Amino acid sequence: MAKSAGQKLKPLVLRQTLLERSDEDHPLTVAQLIAALEPWGIQAERKSIYGDMEALRTFGMDIQSRKGKSPGWFVGERSFQLPELKLLVDAVQSCKFITKRKSDELIRKLEGLTSVWQARQLQRQVYVDRRVKTMNESVYYSIDKLHNALAARRAVTFRYFEYNVRKEKVFRRDGRRYTVFPHGLIWDSENYYLVGWDGTKKEVRHYRVDKMAELAVTCLKLEPGEDQDLAAFDMAAYAAKHFGMFRGREGRVRLRCQNRMVGVVLDRFGQEVMLVPDGEDHFTVTVDAVVSPQFFGWLFGLGDAVELTAPAWAVEAFQDQLRQVAGQYRPPEDGAAG
Repeated sequence: MAKSAGQKLKPLVLRQTLLERSDEDHPLTVAQLIAALEPWGIQAERKSIYGDMEALRTFGMDIQSRKGKSPGWFVGERSFQLPELKLLVDAVQSCKFITKRKSDELIRKLEGLTSVWQARQLQRQVYVDRRVKTMNESVYYSIDKLHNALAARRAVTFRYFEYNVRKEKVFRRDGRRYTVFPHGLIWDSENYYLVGWDGTKKEVRHYRVDKMAELAVTCLKLEPGEDQDLAAFDMAAYAAKHFGMFRGREGRVRLRCQNRMVGVVLDRFGQEVMLVPDGEDHFTVTVDAVVSPQFFGWLFGLGDAVELTAPAWAVEAFQDQLRQVAGQYRPPEDGAAG
């Protein structure tokens, strides 16, 4: 390699070496930096290394030097600190919709954002109870397509399916394609959902991304006035009132709760809800909710600590649900067995 060409590469090689092989616990000495240049055919003197370190600092790198027992140079502040990378690795490993192969690929890329020494600490396993990684990478790419559609404000089309008892895909609407103008994506109950304006049903609906097939971004844009609520649409409010993203009848429900349920109510409906004292031991709260079997399941799980008091149609529906479930577990009549 020509001397001039090597000298041009010298700062780049030093930068890469420091990023890959140095951190606060593993500083690189001048001798080690000179040795890292040799495979590139670059000769360097000790004095020139000091000048290169100053140049890298001027460029914006946080190059730190240490004297004393373990002298050397290392990268201080990075784009991502080690605790942040650990958090990202944990999120990737625990995310159900990312396949194991894609998880390993993403983690290797995250390891490249720190030194080889700290990267070893990222090789961790987060245990999530009975978590099964999907075998289908299409969700990963579907989410990317949906983000592109959102950025371009374009409609998407897809076929939507569910599984039968033989684990076969059964397409809804007789296999016809859905046309949806995306509002946004929601992560709920370990799944991604697309929320958008359904051009056929003429209303806002949501769809599980992993149940979409043949997803495509179109050139269609929403016609002016077709969705009057788009500008005022509140994605957070939409997610809060859909329990498990199940559909049902929407209404304003009133709950009477024991005081110890304050945290549960705030976690579910947000800090903005109004809690009205009801005696010394209870409070009431009125919220918008989609009354569905999943909503009833949430209520039942809280036992006598939360009571649904209004509206009447929701109370009656809950009572009917309880009677139906109780009927399935009614003990056999005497003499029925044998």
